Amino acid sequence: MDAMESLQFLSWSSEGPIGTVWLDRGPVNAVDGQMYREIKHLFTHLEDYLPDARVVVVAGRGKHFCAGNDLSEFQTMTPENAPERMREVREAFFAIYDAPVPTIAAVQGVAVGTGVAIASSCDLLVAAEGARFSLPEINVGVMGGAKHLSRLVPQAVVRLMHFTGDLVTAEELLPHGGILKLVPESDLLSSAYEVARGIARHSPVALRFAKRSLNTIEYMDLKQGYEFEQGLSGELSAYEDAKEAVNAFIEHREPVYVGR
Repeated sequence: MDAMESLQFLSWSSEGPIGTVWLDRGPVNAVDGQMYREIKHLFTHLEDYLPDARVVVVAGRGKHFCAGNDLSEFQTMTPENAPERMREVREAFFAIYDAPVPTIAAVQGVAVGTGVAIASSCDLLVAAEGARFSLPEINVGVMGGAKHLSRLVPQAVVRLMHFTGDLVTAEELLPHGGILKLVPESDLLSSAYEVARGIARHSPVALRFAKRSLNTIEYMDLKQGYEFEQGLSGELSAYEDAKEAVNAFIEHREPVYVGR
């Protein structure tokens, strides 16, 4: 794909520093091979599609965020073609996780299998009341999604959902901390954008450093993680945005950022 190629199953929009990427494969945003490739492509070329974005909301068109993998693809999967197909799947999820700016999933309807992986690849998750999540892989003879779900809920809940394949409501998952906000469906996008505005007010340079930092230290121990963070402070000090931030704080004024 060329960097600015028109994508069939994704759409995008922007308003100032806040971008939105829409899963857009009706009727339920089930993901096939082409859509996985498009997700990887867009998020690895994010500056081409959303050049001014300091934060990106990931949302689903229609009634559902994402109803999972297109099941017809499992019907033709074999031990011979599975490695290449699975590579494309994981590269799509990793592209979201590795996006250079913070990402917020806005989930309504169902997030099933692949939908869970997409949502949990984002940095934050806002859910609509009544949204439902599941790992149905065991129901259809495949594996996957448990590691992504472990970013949202404790291991016992991961195992229960993985072993049963049952749908679990956002209300049930909320106490575990992976869902930032639970709101009426009519308020889902406005709530996600409210969170996004709280992030986007900061320096674009600092936000990219913060995203890089959080991804890198997520599975490090305390000492290694903090040392890495300190190293990034040294790198960030070379940017004017860092000086502007501290000067504005000292001078009790709003900072003015020019960096990217």
